[in-house]
Amino acid sequence: MSLPRFGPHDDPGPSFAALLRRTGASGAAAYSAAGSGFALGDPGAKAASPAAVDAPHGTTCLAVRYSGGVVLAGDRRATAGHLISSHRIEKVFPADRHSGVAIAGVAGPSSEMVRLFQLQLEHYEKVEGTPISLEGKANQLAQMVRANLPAAMQGLVVVPIFAGFDLAAGRGRLFEYDITGGRYEERDYATTGSGALHAETVVKLGFRPSLGAAAATDLVLEALFVAADADSATGGPDPVRNVFPVVAAIGADGYRRLDDAELRRRTERLLGRHRSRREPAGGRKS
Repeated sequence: MSLPRFGPHDDPGPSFAALLRRTGASGAAAYSAAGSGFALGDPGAKAASPAAVDAPHGTTCLAVRYSGGVVLAGDRRATAGHLISSHRIEKVFPADRHSGVAIAGVAGPSSEMVRLFQLQLEHYEKVEGTPISLEGKANQLAQMVRANLPAAMQGLVVVPIFAGFDLAAGRGRLFEYDITGGRYEERDYATTGSGALHAETVVKLGFRPSLGAAAATDLVLEALFVAADADSATGGPDPVRNVFPVVAAIGADGYRRLDDAELRRRTERLLGRHRSRREPAGGRKS
């Protein structure tokens, strides 16, 4: 397919989804055929029946603000009913240089929404010559979630968390959503997914406004560990298979995903703390 061309008085605008609709690109047809709704911002798109598919679901994700930005994290388990369909699914993604998104809900539509969101932000920056504001990014994602409502009403739910470093304000900010596209900025932390209640309890007890990046990372690992202990759809760390949560720190220097070696060290310390709590007060007895 040849690339579309526009004259000087025929500006396609900054919306990538609108560009797909206008040009009739094959991607637009594919999105419409899939019935996911969100991809083209068409609330009337027909969604697939949940009875026809046994789709994998992603579960617990959370974001915690620290003194220099935001930590975004998610576990690695995907479930389809009572089946664990994946031990290594990715739920945390960079949106652009200074923001990221974590997804909970049906894995396929969630991943597609993230890809279109990334393209939308890149397209806007190339057309306008400047990145969209963090507030604008949050609003754009809200529109995509709202457009997915018909599919969500039939079981194909997508509920993301958006977080990033606001260069204008000089601080980290985070947003959570409901299935109708409602966008809510949270001051200090946000959780989503089936283990959200358990994770939020841990974060609520451990959060301090003065947290640094390292302490915030340890806090989200603790929250995911406790959530996995109480919620079967949330996966805990698996040092044997070298599977650990995806954790990213977003600060003034941009989005940085922590590598597995660092996560292994932090997880081993976490497990050591939990083991020590279970030992008798006088130490081990033979």
